[in-house]
Amino acid sequence: LHTNGFSLVRRVFNTDADPAALSRRIDGLPQELGEELLTPHRSYYPLLRPALERGLLSGLAHITGGGLPGKLPAILPPPLAAEIDRRSWEPPPIFAALQREGRLEAAEMYRVFNMGVGMAAVCPESALPELERLLPEARRIGRIIQRPGDDGVVFI
Repeated sequence: LHTNGFSLVRRVFNTDADPAALSRRIDGLPQELGEELLTPHRSYYPLLRPALERGLLSGLAHITGGGLPGKLPAILPPPLAAEIDRRSWEPPPIFAALQREGRLEAAEMYRVFNMGVGMAAVCPESALPELERLLPEARRIGRIIQRPGDDGVVFI
């Protein structure tokens, strides 16, 4: 969850009114809810350092509160937007549990949570082969396009 969206998480799982909810086993989660919510996120700097040192990146967005639509446009000049292919990665199970338990719309999920994309990097297409070699865990999730209207992020 990358420390964001916990007000909504507490509401969905009713943890303020019922602290015992943190001990629940929820379908699809590998551990009790409380343990799942306490899972720390990784530090990205050690992973990104080689790419940063080589000057391969044009921008980085730490995807916290606001999700991809709230964070990614901040690193793109106004005529550009990010086209994100939701099929390019599998969100961790906690997001499916939240959506199911809270009856949340997909748009709200992507607006509030990072959906498993903790850091988004923008680079020239020519840098992709070297980035893929340096960052084997990275996934290409989209491309930069001309901004269609006011949306800085377009999901396909």
